[in-house]
Amino acid sequence: MVQDYNFEEYLKKALSNSISSQNPSENAKNKARKLSPSYYQDLKEKLMVKYENKLFKEVMDCKIVSSSFGDVLKITKKEKIDFSIENNNFKQQMNQNLKLLPKIGLKTEENLKSKGYETIESLKNHDRYGDAAAKFLNSLDEMSFCEIIDLLDNNRYSKKCRDNVLKSISLTDKENFKFMDIETKGLSNVPIILIGVAEIKNDSIEASQYFLRDYTEEANIIDAYLSHLDEDSVHVTFNGKTFDVPFIKNRCIYNRIDANLDLPHLDLMYFAKNMWGEKLPNCQLQTIEKELFDIKRIDDVPGQYIPGYYDTYLERNNIGPIVPIIEHNAQDIISLASFLDKMYREVN
Repeated sequence: MVQDYNFEEYLKKALSNSISSQNPSENAKNKARKLSPSYYQDLKEKLMVKYENKLFKEVMDCKIVSSSFGDVLKITKKEKIDFSIENNNFKQQMNQNLKLLPKIGLKTEENLKSKGYETIESLKNHDRYGDAAAKFLNSLDEMSFCEIIDLLDNNRYSKKCRDNVLKSISLTDKENFKFMDIETKGLSNVPIILIGVAEIKNDSIEASQYFLRDYTEEANIIDAYLSHLDEDSVHVTFNGKTFDVPFIKNRCIYNRIDANLDLPHLDLMYFAKNMWGEKLPNCQLQTIEKELFDIKRIDDVPGQYIPGYYDTYLERNNIGPIVPIIEHNAQDIISLASFLDKMYREVN
């Protein structure tokens, strides 16, 4: 009887998490509401009432700045951050990774180390690998961070040694990281409506966001973003290798903007799956925020609703629907810095 009672209680609790049950829990109700288009229609209406006749400058820190293509609205946000990339002597660690040499794989490395060849340095007098070892060591000191990232990314064993890419960031300055995210009118061949980039400056992280006030300003906001980049910049994104950067490249072509976006790129989505995939429900950015950083977002707008919210902003001349999108983007890029800092600490 005790077992039957416990099972009934378990079944009742499990069913309460379903919106279709007779007595759904509040958690189930909230989840169902947030999966409903009517929830986000109601939210949009509330936002328009709240921000009716308001200007951007009345609700956020922003100003009009000039780019090569014209004026653009720049929104800024600054927060304190504990972001420290301690020196880990990564080039010395590379010397211990025999797989960086051509034709050395996992089994060959294991065999060589069993014979006393613990470093690439020790292979300089090896009959077969001596020349490759000497060439690698001669070039190692002169290798730029970009070249090292390319070497690690292109190595056929890099997926098994993904931590090495994270460890390598000690070879560049933290000021070079460009934590970036975009919001768009759709998935392809449509305008970018918001570009956010965050940068570490001393003990703070500073977010700069460029918003598309109307469709004529897309070149302006792209050019304003590009002004943050130089030859030492490193893109840090979440799914940016397959979406954000290719999307910007496409819009540069459309707007006839000459830009070099082929920079070193740390797409944290892949590292997150590798490091945290087994202990999280999923590896979505907001799940990581909630589970590992205790960040809970309020009135966040999912990507599929952003185009409609932007259309309403244009049609009604009301900034309300745009405010949570700007806040969402700012949180995304600031969170990326916390992710990278935590990842670096864990692999070291």
